Amino acid sequence: MNHQRTLLIQIVLFVVTLLTTTITGAEWIFGRPFFFGDTPLGWKEFFEGFKYSVPFLGVLTIHEFGHYFIAKKHKTEVSLPYYLPLWIGGLSSTFGTLGAFIRIKKRLNSRVKYFDIGIAGPLAGFVAALFVLWYGFTHLPNLDYVFNLFPIFKQYGNDYGKFLETSPDYISIKLGDSLLFNFFEQYVATGELPHPYLYTNYPIIFAGYLSLFFTALNLFPVGQLDGGHILYGLIGDRAFNIVSPILFSIFVFYAGLGFFNAHEFTTTDSTAFLELLGKFILFVGFNYLCFSRISENQLTNWLIALAVVAIQLIISYFYPEIEGYSGFLAFGLMIGRFLGVYHPPTNDKQPLALERKFLGWLALIIFILCFSPKPFVIIQHLAN
Repeated sequence: MNHQRTLLIQIVLFVVTLLTTTITGAEWIFGRPFFFGDTPLGWKEFFEGFKYSVPFLGVLTIHEFGHYFIAKKHKTEVSLPYYLPLWIGGLSSTFGTLGAFIRIKKRLNSRVKYFDIGIAGPLAGFVAALFVLWYGFTHLPNLDYVFNLFPIFKQYGNDYGKFLETSPDYISIKLGDSLLFNFFEQYVATGELPHPYLYTNYPIIFAGYLSLFFTALNLFPVGQLDGGHILYGLIGDRAFNIVSPILFSIFVFYAGLGFFNAHEFTTTDSTAFLELLGKFILFVGFNYLCFSRISENQLTNWLIALAVVAIQLIISYFYPEIEGYSGFLAFGLMIGRFLGVYHPPTNDKQPLALERKFLGWLALIIFILCFSPKPFVIIQHLAN
């Protein structure tokens, strides 16, 4: 009975996630909310959204079943995937889902099992993402596709990009170039490439880009992420518990770099200064939460958080133009506060065979190829 109830929940979550990602895909393609606004989207636009949801959920599903089948191969009790829908009614841009996960019902006690199950998902999803990107870049529509979406561009012809780059009050999202995405742009694409501000309106390419993005996040070699399981398998617990917190600290440092600029505190406006100081105190508290489980000594955690913020301010004073990517801060909080920076120990510390080591270092190379330092950049030209 419990098994049937769980299966029903998983099916419902998948159907709802398919619905939310399809609606989200339609909103990305047509650049407006599904139910709200002067010209809400209809059934025709909804079905267009499948061009985003099917490849995106396809890659996500292949990733999760990569974990699932290898877990089964190791005779590990594991659940089918739980999908996490996310759509907030057009109030803000989302991807339609927070992802998916499987539950391993018994603690693993083998370094090899952690490695095998951890690496299977990202490798399977990565291969699927390559296919999605290949298809998207080799089946690019002509300019009529853009003009049908946005008739105002038609009067500019091939120069419609100048309108995007100079139009007041126009907001767009530019995708950051990972090494692999740039390779597809330069060497695989056939036809007219989208303007950099319009990739989100090309559903298959956008789904492929997001697949690379989430592959990189999963392969981040920290804690209990897939990349953490892989690195743990490669270097063992003693080395991992040194390397992982260092990598995590660098990540949080980069995410918050430039969030506050030291020159901002020189303002003579007392009201503005107090407002800035209040935000800064919250930022310091946020950093503490990120590092609150890095040590059992809370004073040590505070010192690490304060040191990170202090170095960020010093760099911003001498190099005010340098910025990290604040969008990673939420991911840093999730790892540091909830998932943990360290890896559960295993009694079976058998080292990996040579072929597993090869796959492990290959996975870390894939992480580098898929990672973008600034994956999403909001572009806005304000009217004078």
